[in-house]
Amino acid sequence: MISKAVARYIRVSPRKARLVADLVRGKTVDEAMALLKFTTKKAAQEIYKTLKSAVANAEENKNVRNVSNLKLLEVKVDGGPFYKRYMPRAYGRASLIKRRTSHITVVLGE
Repeated sequence: MISKAVARYIRVSPRKARLVADLVRGKTVDEAMALLKFTTKKAAQEIYKTLKSAVANAEENKNVRNVSNLKLLEVKVDGGPFYKRYMPRAYGRASLIKRRTSHITVVLGE
């Protein structure tokens, strides 16, 4: 493991974010950044930011000579806590709506 970055409490459903994570897992950093930049999903922007942070961590810790040699070893999307909201329903009732959040982990290696 060369470098790692974690983004927590991201306001996107883990199920939707995993679709984007599956696109870039195992690719080089340059390929992954190009794919994420032109993917129209909301989760792509958040994974892109986390990937940039992991690359910056690798450069700062001087664990890597050339950034283009790095590959995405692991892109993990875990569920975070729910934001609980209520929607009015018939007969004065209320139904629960769960706004889901994600924790995104990106691990880079050579």
